[in-house]
Amino acid sequence: MEQETIVITDVAPRDGLQNQAVAISTEGKLELVRRLAAAGVRSVEATSFVSPRAVPQMADAADVVARLRGELPDLRLSTLVPNRKGLERAHAAGAPEIAVVLSATETMNLRNINMDLAQATAVSEETLAHARELGLRTRAYVAVAFVCPFEGEVPLSTVVRLAQRMREAGAQEIVIADTIGAAAPAGVKARIAALADTFEIDRLAVHLHDTRGLGAANAWAALEAGVRRFDASVGGIGGCPFAPGAAGNLATEDLVLMAEQSGFATGIALEGLLDAVGYAESLLGRPLGGRSSAWLRRRYGAEPVT
Repeated sequence: MEQETIVITDVAPRDGLQNQAVAISTEGKLELVRRLAAAGVRSVEATSFVSPRAVPQMADAADVVARLRGELPDLRLSTLVPNRKGLERAHAAGAPEIAVVLSATETMNLRNINMDLAQATAVSEETLAHARELGLRTRAYVAVAFVCPFEGEVPLSTVVRLAQRMREAGAQEIVIADTIGAAAPAGVKARIAALADTFEIDRLAVHLHDTRGLGAANAWAALEAGVRRFDASVGGIGGCPFAPGAAGNLATEDLVLMAEQSGFATGIALEGLLDAVGYAESLLGRPLGGRSSAWLRRRYGAEPVT
């Protein structure tokens, strides 16, 4: 029987590195993506075209995109853009795919981007529509789609309504994000099942955080609900600044191990991911790795940074 394949977008180069205290060189970012590609990762979120003053780690976005397009032309390369200005910068740099992020609550939008929900929705819609006019592939995140750190549990009806608005504006893929890592498997399965009544399941993806140690369990719940597209971050790099003590994103190695041992194909080699984790550790100067990292290092003889 042929294995089903899941698609994993590694977001470490963008979501993982954007808030790091250590400045990462352009070459360091490129080498991390090279190692991810060598491990079999075929989709990455490489950078974001946000204000360099606001997010200095992403100031080299145009260089990163141009270099990766030249070196790894077969890699699916996505970039985050906050608005039309960011989109125009991404398009000028040759980015083939963009993503917008819309938080599902008033307070999260006000705290994060100083816009209310209506304003943020309109900006995302305008950006997506223009991206489609330019012929770019498009993704739209619905952030805090389970729990908001300021408003608590987010109504499913709100998530569905915003996802519909993003699809109508031109988003080809809708990413349901557990931004602060507060979801649990039963809720993930129920929420994805409800969304699947409105959206084609192959256009839905999930973006999970591991704050409470449930990242892989939540991924399994999404798999059971029919999702085959996932975001993850090698080494678990990243996390939401609004969730104190957040452990970071769901680690790509944890997701790959769970999926492969459950009969799904990812096309990604765990030993190669460990090489990428080791390189990321050298960039950040601290130990990294998902829940499975100790076992994987014993299995493959890799040593963590100390």
